[in-house]
Amino acid sequence: MVSSFHGRAVLVIGGLGFIGRRLVETLTERGARVTVVTLSRERHRDTAVAQEARGVRIVEGDVRDRSALGAVVAGQHVVFNLAGQSGAVRSMEEPWADLSVNVGGMLALVETLRCENRTARIVFASSRLEYGRVGPEPVAETQPVNPMCLHAIHKLVAEDYLRLYERLYDIPYAVARITNPYGPGQPRARTDYGVVNRLIHLALADETLPIYGDGRQRRDYIYIDDVVEALLAMASPDSRTSGIYNVGTGIGTPIAEMATAISRAAGGGRVEFVPWPALAEQIETGDFIADITRIQTTLGWQPQVSLEEGLRRTVSFYRAHVAS
Repeated sequence: MVSSFHGRAVLVIGGLGFIGRRLVETLTERGARVTVVTLSRERHRDTAVAQEARGVRIVEGDVRDRSALGAVVAGQHVVFNLAGQSGAVRSMEEPWADLSVNVGGMLALVETLRCENRTARIVFASSRLEYGRVGPEPVAETQPVNPMCLHAIHKLVAEDYLRLYERLYDIPYAVARITNPYGPGQPRARTDYGVVNRLIHLALADETLPIYGDGRQRRDYIYIDDVVEALLAMASPDSRTSGIYNVGTGIGTPIAEMATAISRAAGGGRVEFVPWPALAEQIETGDFIADITRIQTTLGWQPQVSLEEGLRRTVSFYRAHVAS
């Protein structure tokens, strides 16, 4: 069966990052003609070399640089914007950097598309943090937003740009409000977000797994392959309407329970409850579970990988990676 992406021109901004690298791999498997924009090829050299071997074009450039974007957006059918600074606490510690990349980057992108390619569909990786503190019930896209950190505010502004540019210039878009992604591919040194991957690295090293507070707060953890399939569903030629979609599993797991499962799967590590850092406690959102009805009914997407299976795959990957 021929993929709907076969022969399509696809631009992935941030295509050497955690989600981007898996997305690019899947796109090339399905016959897409992929161009990646990255701030630094050298920083992700091994990934860049592997992608180029698959026929991917790698371009160094900053998402905030309209001249750099202008050289690559023409002729693209889909543009995935995965670039940006991540991390709720980090956004409070580095507010101007978060503003510049996450807001300035999106404005540069939509302005470039307005001038160069208004038919390309933008798929934007956004965040569940925009909802803020919502309580124990699953949260639908109609829930009023209540951001508790600058990262969430900046993601919302980026979404507003997409809505405005669609209304004024007919540039189609889709927004993925992603819950808590995890899976192979996130470096051990990346500690400002990606709690599952961070704890897996610690467990494999037989180190302490620190859990803030009592660990009862529930999160919706989603495996990276399911995230990629959701992004592809939003970019499909059959997806003609613009909109916002929650991307999660619809299942909440207490973080302490998840950490215990990681320790068990890794065969090491010790869960330890520690006090909240002051800033992290101030912006903590508590429970979050996504209502994924909209993406299920509109795009026919369904998460496939259970938390148990996802943890098993991720632990196996990092164990083999460390061994090699």
